[in-house]
Amino acid sequence: MSTETATLAGGCFWCIEAALQRVRGVVSATPGYAGGDVADPTYEAVCTGRTGHAEAVQVVFDPDQLSYRDLLRLFFAVHDPTTVDRQGADVGSQYRSSIFFHSPEQRKTADEVIEELEAEGAFPAPIVTEVVPLETFWPAEAYHRDYYARHPEQAYCRVVIAPKLEKLRRLYAERLQ
Repeated sequence: MSTETATLAGGCFWCIEAALQRVRGVVSATPGYAGGDVADPTYEAVCTGRTGHAEAVQVVFDPDQLSYRDLLRLFFAVHDPTTVDRQGADVGSQYRSSIFFHSPEQRKTADEVIEELEAEGAFPAPIVTEVVPLETFWPAEAYHRDYYARHPEQAYCRVVIAPKLEKLRRLYAERLQ
């Protein structure tokens, strides 16, 4: 099996990880940090909003089962790409919507998907997702991995993540494992 890697930020990485790891063709989804200026950042430092990092998820996927274009459409379905530095109650640059591309082809596809979604009127406001090259991805601390699976009864998981997963099931049931 050949794989490709995508790095995506759409607010809290617990949400994006929980959603994308349920998609057929996703081999792994690792929460972490991208887009900042500090080497080997910690969660506490990123939460201050002063490191420049976004909470991101690095997704390894099988392109024979899931195209990068389809992965991006799923990503856009589970977060609000129309708010700058914000996802719901989570506010700060660490919660921005970003696609960190790994190649010129990924950049081209990301730009095309954004143009398509805008032309479709998929969102009530313009998409503000930044499309920038990935410089470095720093995996998050171990306690962030599989957070939703390990803490489904935690309030944030019930109130914020569970509705996103329900939306994903409603819109893309055929794509889920």
